[in-house]
This record gives sequence, structure tokens and C-alpha cells, in this order.
Amino acid sequence: MTRFDSLQSFYPYYLSEHQNLTCRRLHFVGSSLVLGCIAALILTGQWFWLPAALLCGYGFAWVGHFVFEKNKPATFRYPLYSFISDWIMYKDILTGKIPF
Repeated sequence: MTRFDSLQSFYPYYLSEHQNLTCRRLHFVGSSLVLGCIAALILTGQWFWLPAALLCGYGFAWVGHFVFEKNKPATFRYPLYSFISDWIMYKDILTGKIPF
């Protein structure tokens, strides 16, 4: 198994694990819902939005991996790099660098 010593070296691997368009779309939708849940938490002060954010983020991503990409999420092996890379990919999709 490859070991990554930097986010810069990990991100290309992360993208290779997200080649399926539906998987990337599910990540994007899940991450967008996470932002909505965090906004709701801030606006309402109701803490149930925190587990809702986790469920949206990981739930959508894991369905994308297990059902469409047919691989295990990288977060199981590289949780911090995967978390950061997901938001980089989100930005790259928003800016059109990666197809939605």
C-alpha cells in the first residue's frame, strides 16, 4: 500500500479514486448539504445539525464509492488527507476545473 507524506502527493490519488461522475456528484451534493447543516447549526443553535452534517457528508460519499465507484473510500486509510481533499475537489468542481 502506498504511503503519502503530503497532501500534494495524496490529492492526485484522491482524484483517481473519484473517476465516476455520479460518485463526484454525490460528493458535491453531500458537501453542499454539510455546509447547509453547519449554517443551520449556527443560525439555530440546535446541535442536531452537527450529526446531520456528518450523515450528509459521509452518507452521500460512501454511497458514491460503494455503489458507483466500486471502491472503498480513501477516508478509511487517510482520514485527514481525504477530508481536506474532499473540500479541494469541491472547490475544483465549483470552479469548473473538474467536471460536474
